Amino acid sequence: MKGPSFYFQKMSLTRQILTIILTVLMFFIMFFFVFVSDNIDRTITKQMYELILNRQTPIVGLVDSKQTDSIDEIYAFLASDSVQTNCIIQDGKMNVISNQSSKRKPVNHKVYEYLLDQSKQMNSENEEALQGTITVANSKYYYRLIYCHDGIILASFMDDTYATQFRDSLIDSTVYVIVIAFMIVFLIILMWVFSIIHPLNLIRNYIEQIKDGKEVELHLNRDDEIGEMATAIVKMNDELKKQDKAKEDMIHNISHDLKTPIATIKSYAESIKDGIYPYGTLESSVDVILDNAQRLENKVHSLLYMNRVEYLVASDAEGVVTNMKDVVEQVVLNAAVIRPEIQVITDVEEVFFDGLIEAWRVAIENIMENAFRYAKSYIKIEVREDWLCISNDGPKMPEDRIQSLFRPYEKGEGGRFGLGLSIVSKVCKANHYIVKGENSEDGVRFIIYRKTKKQKKKKENNWVKNKGEKV
Repeated sequence: MKGPSFYFQKMSLTRQILTIILTVLMFFIMFFFVFVSDNIDRTITKQMYELILNRQTPIVGLVDSKQTDSIDEIYAFLASDSVQTNCIIQDGKMNVISNQSSKRKPVNHKVYEYLLDQSKQMNSENEEALQGTITVANSKYYYRLIYCHDGIILASFMDDTYATQFRDSLIDSTVYVIVIAFMIVFLIILMWVFSIIHPLNLIRNYIEQIKDGKEVELHLNRDDEIGEMATAIVKMNDELKKQDKAKEDMIHNISHDLKTPIATIKSYAESIKDGIYPYGTLESSVDVILDNAQRLENKVHSLLYMNRVEYLVASDAEGVVTNMKDVVEQVVLNAAVIRPEIQVITDVEEVFFDGLIEAWRVAIENIMENAFRYAKSYIKIEVREDWLCISNDGPKMPEDRIQSLFRPYEKGEGGRFGLGLSIVSKVCKANHYIVKGENSEDGVRFIIYRKTKKQKKKKENNWVKNKGEKV
């Protein structure tokens, strides 16, 4: 079953960003109406109680001062409040009520009954005021009762008209600020997304035009990951062009090399068929044909060699190990006749490298072949745990040559097709080893090693199976 992440990854980058923004917006709306709205309600309720308290304070002072000579003066003072309704409760009765001629909503009688009932809980020993809310006939009222003196209780309340206006004003201002902030953030994100999508489109168009064989350039003035990726793609394209050019040159040279022996074989065969011996005698003429056939076979063998190594590298060699001492001894034995005047020195321990024996044999043969081509008097082979070095006293390599040693079709002076060291690199990478070439004090050396040294148990069964491979 495909989850949401699958469909999300199938979207374009623009749609992904818009989806994220809409998701955040929906989450924010839910958060606002659930959490922020509750906080606003609590804040408004607190403000309403403080407003009632502020309006009650002078009234309490007036009642407690006993400076008024009549109830009418207190009534006139209470009636002057156009926002809240004030009541004086004494002996269980509402003695004074604010003037209701103001433009306030009519008060349901149940509100007075509720306040009268609440006042019965208060006495002179209870100095704490009672405050809360009551909802009657879909109207909400905020109230506060406070004990004055001599059994007089001041009850004040107001409806939710002011609270509703205050809440709407607060929410509107909050939403207005948040919307502006969200729009600013949204525009910044859009600009950021565009700054990513635009160079990615340039890279895509660059790759598509390269695929069509067009000559194009890519210039991105960026130092971030996108700039690094563009630089890597350009370098990869340059490297592929260089390899293609080297490959074309190699094919051209191979075609030229194959053309000569084929033409010789054909010419000599036709002459012999006509009873003519170009090389004097039948035997000598046939020898020429055989020599050119051998040359042709060697060249074809070189071309097939690369495909064979590709197969060996791709083979599943998980858990298979190779005794490098056996490999080195076999390669040295076979190579001894190449240049008998070159001394081959071995300092080899019995260690095991991960990988197939045939692949390692091919890699060591290629390095040795390269060494025999340039060595003056000796070749030295050293093998330790996770480390192999083949050195010779040939001429040192130029620095630019060292950088391109293991690229395919890079042919050095005296080389053939430029595949030998590339094969070595493939074998090493397939088995998680590193190969490098460098100049030494008296010549050149090639080192195969692993960065992290791991002690491996000798897997006898795998080794026996590996040793049984055809060499």
